[in-house]
Amino acid sequence: MGLFSFTQEVAMDLGTANTIIISDGKIVVDEPSVVALEHLTNNVIAVGKKAKLMHEKTHTNIRTVRPLREGVIADFYACEQMIKGMIKMVHTGNRLFSPSLRMVIGVPSGSTEVELRAVRESAERAGGREVYLVYEPMAAALGIGLDVEAPEGNMIVDIGGGSTEIVVISLGGLVSNSSIRVAGDDLTADIQEYMSRQHNVKVSERMAERIKIHVGAALTELGENAPEDYIVDGPNRITALPMKVPVCYQEIAHCMEKSIARIETAILTALDNTPPELYADIVKNGIYLTGGGALLRGLDKRLTDKINIPFHIAEDPLHSVAKGTGIALKNVNNFSFLM
Repeated sequence: MGLFSFTQEVAMDLGTANTIIISDGKIVVDEPSVVALEHLTNNVIAVGKKAKLMHEKTHTNIRTVRPLREGVIADFYACEQMIKGMIKMVHTGNRLFSPSLRMVIGVPSGSTEVELRAVRESAERAGGREVYLVYEPMAAALGIGLDVEAPEGNMIVDIGGGSTEIVVISLGGLVSNSSIRVAGDDLTADIQEYMSRQHNVKVSERMAERIKIHVGAALTELGENAPEDYIVDGPNRITALPMKVPVCYQEIAHCMEKSIARIETAILTALDNTPPELYADIVKNGIYLTGGGALLRGLDKRLTDKINIPFHIAEDPLHSVAKGTGIALKNVNNFSFLM
């Protein structure tokens, strides 16, 4: 497009762990939600993957920031700069004028008015002329392919980096929703604490994340699907001497038990608050798991056995919300649940 301003449409899943942007129906940005800033001037040094590589490796002149914590904006300035940086990744070619942006952004269902306003203002400062917000579980339902406007109950459990959203959807609205600040970051912190206490080894947040990816599990018996032990390198907490510690999935399942149990309890509470007719629909349809936490080995089986309702992992749980915001973007005039 040429010299003059034009409107570009982008859909964004602004997540605690990762930010995903869809433009023209394709995922064009999938980056960690991290920004690196110069300490004195607050100038942006890097955004996304480049900033993540710097995380926990910086000197005093550089600080890395995760602008979102527990699903909400914790650093307004850093979030604005991160959104700007990621939107620049979408733009291609040389233009004299930046496009005006029509944006749909996924937000946690438990967001307060203040938190919603913070997201909207960050997007507007980053160039958004028309900014629409959609609750992440509603977007996830769209991304999964559910008919959210049908007179039928569906339950979505979206386990992200900072929060777990549990909602019942019917007739294009949230019949009930609950949000708990227990999610992927808490599981990572559980692993850090366990490695320090049990093995006397200090591990970084990034190493704990790698442990979770390689041997994270919600069950202590996985049978044929059990992963091999993962070797953790790190300094001894007392002597500072290097250590190599093999870690198995059973001990990681044990160390994450309390956090997973809190998610279980939240799901049971949400079901208890569900109207009987919609509850019957949920029993028939099952419950859908999305978000990065849905990839935890054995989680669907554990929840199915515990609650006696089938749990289904979304086909692409990491991108369900982003795909749903993309669908909402194409239908901004048709969906009444857009804010």
